[in-house]
Amino acid sequence: MRALLVANPNATAMSPRTRDVIVRALGSELKVDVAETHSRGHAADLAEQARADGFDMVVAVGGDGTVNEVVTGLLRGGIGPDTPRLAVVPGGNANVFARALGLPAEPIEATGAVIERLRAGRERRIGLGRLTTGALDRWFTFCAGFGLDAEIVREVEKLRRAGAKATPALFMRTGLRQFMRTDRRHPALTLERPDAEAVPDLFMTIVTNTTPWTYFGDRPLEPTPLASFDAGLDAFSLRRLGTVSTGNSLRQLLVGGPTPQGSHIGAFHDLPTLTLRTSRPIPVEVDGEYLGEHHDVTLVSVPEALSVIA
Repeated sequence: MRALLVANPNATAMSPRTRDVIVRALGSELKVDVAETHSRGHAADLAEQARADGFDMVVAVGGDGTVNEVVTGLLRGGIGPDTPRLAVVPGGNANVFARALGLPAEPIEATGAVIERLRAGRERRIGLGRLTTGALDRWFTFCAGFGLDAEIVREVEKLRRAGAKATPALFMRTGLRQFMRTDRRHPALTLERPDAEAVPDLFMTIVTNTTPWTYFGDRPLEPTPLASFDAGLDAFSLRRLGTVSTGNSLRQLLVGGPTPQGSHIGAFHDLPTLTLRTSRPIPVEVDGEYLGEHHDVTLVSVPEALSVIA
């Protein structure tokens, strides 16, 4: 089986030595070509070319951003039988998608797990999400965020470009700081679902196609615990951003147990599609990548979009 390994050399947990170990290990099962990414969007171009060149598989080695780009490239030509399978070796900070597939977060361990699955012929088709607004058309592999969630991603990206290391402490500090800065008086979002009343006056919405939404260190945060690669989209929305109510919701997520509930929370399960109407441009992120501010956004569940080694 012929595979292209797309590696992000700047991934948090990746080094040239680690990459070489991964390549040698996978080479025992696959005929592996290696390509390193050089800039944002390069992984998508490499994956698109791998499909055109008839590769059987693309192995994404990096964080969730690398995985998202590889998926974007694989599906640029649409869903079809010529789409290479996807395998993932986590090398980033959170590695949400890889862990949602049941892989270890450590890259060498994960490589061993991928090899075991290859030998056992373990493969499945998974559903993904697709986001469109204006000229923007993006796939997401585990989540899309709107409002405060995307604001935090934006600020963390700025800090990382300035040299900060992605750690749980960085996300916590940035989240608290942005919570105090954000507009907590004028909700901008209205959520529209098929055959249901619109849900207005929302400050923040997270849309997922699997769980968890993200990790805080090793602790999964699961505001949409029923979300699944085999179902539609789930959504979690906040109608208020009060200090007490938001703090209680965050505490519940961090300590585990029942999903946060209350009159300030909207939770929706297994939606084929949803639209977020906006009264002003809102920050948007997918799979932890900030996409800027946008007006009305439509999200669609795409069942069995991609074959993955799982």
